[in-house]
Amino acid sequence: MKKELLIIVLSLFTFQSTKAQQFIDKAVIEYEVKANLKKTGTSGLFEDLVKDQMPEYKTGYYTLSFSGNKSLYKFDRWGAGMTTFAKNRYNSDENNVWYYNFSTGNCNIDKSFWGSIVSVADSIPQLDWKLDPTEYREIAGFNCRKAQAILFDSVYVFAYYTEEITLPGGPAGFHGLPGTILGITVPRLYTSWIATNVSITGLKENTIKAPSQKKPLTYSAFKTSLKDLLKTNYTETDPELAREQKEYADRMYWESLM
Repeated sequence: MKKELLIIVLSLFTFQSTKAQQFIDKAVIEYEVKANLKKTGTSGLFEDLVKDQMPEYKTGYYTLSFSGNKSLYKFDRWGAGMTTFAKNRYNSDENNVWYYNFSTGNCNIDKSFWGSIVSVADSIPQLDWKLDPTEYREIAGFNCRKAQAILFDSVYVFAYYTEEITLPGGPAGFHGLPGTILGITVPRLYTSWIATNVSITGLKENTIKAPSQKKPLTYSAFKTSLKDLLKTNYTETDPELAREQKEYADRMYWESLM
């Protein structure tokens, strides 16, 4: 009798442990993306004229659909508070797409610039993350660990990821942690990405595919073209204006590569 009781207890314990250790390998994650427009904009006549039509934050919602090691991240809708003028000014965001295949190590990305789509097809770039074993945060109902990285030699990125979701990806170009990134903050861009919902139903796996690309660039060629495009003469007579213009160009460069 004692032996039978022991077997039942062990069976229940094993069942509960197996249930608790279930991991999510396919889902749709929604992210709220907020950027402080008051701090990322520039000053000038045009900006002064339109400032009353601009909200303090640019807020959009994006979805990360994934199955196994393939993921697709793209725009879904604008958030409350976005004026019609702001939506029209930033409508290029709606065309940006990130496709990652972590099994092959390749990615396909579409970025919109001044009405044109620039495509990138290359191997997935590696990010040098440092894990923080002491700090945790709950996001969208998941327990997340903290990690950080430095991009472009000086841009700090703070991430929170969960090992309960197996995809080594996250929003936009953030990836490479032992689980899915549910929260990102980039202070120098005054921007955050926070997961608001994780749904394991309603996933259309046939939509997780690379965008059609005619003449994609490598990351290296993309960086070179982007630098040339954003090249500005900073020899202004006003040092403060020159500094502001350079910071604005730098932010555009960093943001475009994320």
